[in-house]
Amino acid sequence: MANFLKDNDDLGYYLEKGVDWDAVARAVERDFSAEGGFADAAEARRFYRDILEMVGEFVAEQIAPHALEIDREGVRFEDGEAKFPERLSSIFERIKELELHGMCLPRELGGQNAPLILYFLSNELFARGEVSVMAHHGFHGGVALTMLQLSQREGTTKVDPETGAILETRFADYIEEIKNGEAWGCMDITEPDAGSDMAALKTVAEQDEDGNWLLTGQKIFITSGHGKYHFVIARSEKVSDPDDPMAGLQGLSMFMVKAYEDDENGSRTRFVTVDRIEEKMGHHGSATASLTFDRTPAELVGQRGEGFPYMLTLMNNARISVGFECLGLCEAAYRLARDYAAERRSMGKSIDRHEMIADYLEEMQSDIQGLRAMAVHAAFHEEQATRLSMQLVTQGDLDAVERKRIQRRIAAHKANARRVTPLVKYLGAERAVRSARRALQILGGNGYIREYGAEKLLRDALVMPIYEGTSQIQALMAMKDALGGIMKNPQEFIKRIAQTRWRSLSARDPLERRLARLELVSLAAQQHLMARTAGDKFKAAQGKPFAEWPSALFSGWDPKRDFAYAKLHAERLVQILADEAACQLLWEQAKVHPERRAVLERYLERAEPRGRYLLDAITSTGQRLLSRLDSSNEQGDEQAAS
Repeated sequence: MANFLKDNDDLGYYLEKGVDWDAVARAVERDFSAEGGFADAAEARRFYRDILEMVGEFVAEQIAPHALEIDREGVRFEDGEAKFPERLSSIFERIKELELHGMCLPRELGGQNAPLILYFLSNELFARGEVSVMAHHGFHGGVALTMLQLSQREGTTKVDPETGAILETRFADYIEEIKNGEAWGCMDITEPDAGSDMAALKTVAEQDEDGNWLLTGQKIFITSGHGKYHFVIARSEKVSDPDDPMAGLQGLSMFMVKAYEDDENGSRTRFVTVDRIEEKMGHHGSATASLTFDRTPAELVGQRGEGFPYMLTLMNNARISVGFECLGLCEAAYRLARDYAAERRSMGKSIDRHEMIADYLEEMQSDIQGLRAMAVHAAFHEEQATRLSMQLVTQGDLDAVERKRIQRRIAAHKANARRVTPLVKYLGAERAVRSARRALQILGGNGYIREYGAEKLLRDALVMPIYEGTSQIQALMAMKDALGGIMKNPQEFIKRIAQTRWRSLSARDPLERRLARLELVSLAAQQHLMARTAGDKFKAAQGKPFAEWPSALFSGWDPKRDFAYAKLHAERLVQILADEAACQLLWEQAKVHPERRAVLERYLERAEPRGRYLLDAITSTGQRLLSRLDSSNEQGDEQAAS
């Protein structure tokens, strides 16, 4: 029988060797002290493999063969509700029977207590079969886990101090419904005229005379927005001064909203109106809704004004999840193209033996392997940081020394996850589009025909660079982190350059020397952007008295003005940073497992010339455009003043 896990050697590498599963199992099983848990890491790992093999077979046999039907049938909008066609409904009934909605929930809540990284890996398998099924399924277990995580964070989950077992948690009833497949949830952020600019959100949260919260406003592009439980970001603080911090991100709060209630007769009362189900280019098996809140009852999550940091918690996991979703789509595109090319003959041989097609296929394979290395790395460190953070919250009897030790470990894991998460989202989204486009080209005329599925993959891929934070937002995040790190510790940056240059010349292993040269390209790009940014600041300081130079150089940074050149080239920089991170991780694998050397070598062949080209673009282009923009801005300011 077909199985999307067993036929994937690179994915199998991570299940067998490429993840520290002992550390994962130890964290999940509370050092193997949990009642009813596994005795050791080996037993836990066998269970993890069983789950992924079950998912791999289920997706290959019962989802992937029906992908075109799911795309054709879509989701209907009838009488104010989303209606799934029979095939899609039967798939989710089967998911319910397999108890996959509770995969990562603790045993105390009726779940299987699997690690979050296993959930991400299963998402890749689902996405390879049909991305819209993965997207909708992801909002079952994902929202239930978020309910638990945020409850722990706000202190409304009680834990046995001796065993670490959950005794009670705020959203237990909601979690139970989701686990049983009787309801699902979603995350409501985007509004008309407020996509990436969260400070512009206008949905209002008000309290009545009894202190109950009520929400009023509209949310759009909400994946699985027809679901019952909604995490909603709304503006809870009223201010009259637009410069007041509360008028921006600090005035946002997080709420849990029950969108409807069904009575014992099956009659539904809605508190959130589904205005429409969007007709989209792709992802037809996933409901994307527009919603209206009209004094809708809501429950505050955490404290007032904590909406933005709570949202970041949601988005971090969502962006990693999208990275795995992109992996699944890339895998589907690669295998469709590879198998077709092996059968299609032209000019006396199968087209996979034609040079350009062979090059396309190898590039698609290398893209997948580099992206998977980063996605698994991000998932591992995000989960470790989260579980350690919850340990600090729930175990109040830790002594000061142990608490500091855990805090240091959390900081290290968070730094690892933060570095690669925007790179995973960026590279995954962009590579999904490129891989689908390449698959269509390899199939030629057949790729343009619906029955082969290549055009569907391209339609499905085109949303990846848009949702859960656009590619451009990811690039800006990565750029700001990179340059911010240099500003905090310029001496360390200079030291890194010197050490990397020495490795590029003296390392014994030729692959390490090549990696060091790629790292030098990255460092040169960052150095140029930083020098240009600081140089513009230095020029501005030269017109001031010398005594005022320190304040002119190191204070009053205006991101809109001072980082203009860096923002212009942020997307080029993030491509270099992503290639650098992928090669660094593949090198770490190759040092331990020699069979990974070939993977790194293939990836380096693509990354090295790509990096040189991008560095040249960063150092030699952009000034003309910035000068034109500056001139236009000045003219606009003069017109506004007059």
